[in-house]
Formats: sequence, C-alpha cells, structure tokens
Amino acid sequence: MEREYKRIKHSFEPIFDKDSRILVLGSLPSVKSREGGFYYGHAQNRFWELMSNMLENDLPLTIDEKIKMLLDNNIAVWDVIDSCDIIGSSDSSIKNAVPNDLSKILNHCQIKNIYANGKTAAKLYKKYIEKNTGIEIIELPSTSPANAKYTLDKLMQEWKVILDK
Repeated sequence: MEREYKRIKHSFEPIFDKDSRILVLGSLPSVKSREGGFYYGHAQNRFWELMSNMLENDLPLTIDEKIKMLLDNNIAVWDVIDSCDIIGSSDSSIKNAVPNDLSKILNHCQIKNIYANGKTAAKLYKKYIEKNTGIEIIELPSTSPANAKYTLDKLMQEWKVILDK
C-alpha cells in the first residue's frame, strides 16, 4: 500500500524569550509531535533526554517543564518548515515547503548560534532561510529514532557544542 502525501501546517509556536541565545531548528514536527502538540513528541526521540543530560536537569515530562528547561538555559526551539506536503513523518518526502519566518525569533532576542537537529533541517535552512538571516547553521546529528547509528552518548559528544558560551 502506497502512502499518500498530505499537506501539513506547523501547529505550535516557537519556544523562545528575550534571553534566548541558542536556536535549535528541526525540519518540522513528526506525526507524533503534531498529535501531542509539542516538539520532539515521539517516545523514542532522544531530544529531551539529551538536553536534560547535557544541562544536568531532571528529565522534563510535561510541556511546561520542557519549556522551562529550555528557557532557563537560553535555548530557543522551532522548525525550519511552516508547511509542506509530506508522507507521514518522512523528511525525505518533503516537497512544496514553505519556510517559517525566523524574524519572529531573531528580532526579539540575541541568537548567537543556530543549530540544525539533523541533515534535513540543515539542508532546508540553507535552501530557504540562510540568505534572509545571513547566519550560517551548524548541523548536528538528528535525535530522531531513525538515526539509530548515534547512541545517546555519541549524540552528547556532538551536541555539547551548543553549551560553549
């Protein structure tokens, strides 16, 4: 059975405040994240475990706890894509993408570095957004369960660069 393309629109707001200095961009929310109404909602996605370990924070369980952990550490989170056609959660199937307007974040805080959670986010940022921001993106390995070659320890080794202040 062939799965069909579906047009999706990003359905939740970016996480940031005036003190945000680091911006982490995914490609767009997965099916599980869209169902849960928040970032990195797939049970096997390692983003929240990775962040809590790196930040020496208890694992946040609620959306409010996740937001607090990010903002307490000057981290903003959003996605490159506002809307697109996609099959399920397959980043490789993305077509007809419309990017988010990062000025919504960049005009309200002093972001010093932008990081991509995975190759697709980096590629889409470079294609659609970099010319507008003038800020290069730093590609990090995806925390997605599809990126099984990276253990949590290996992810931490790569991702710790976001903590360099």
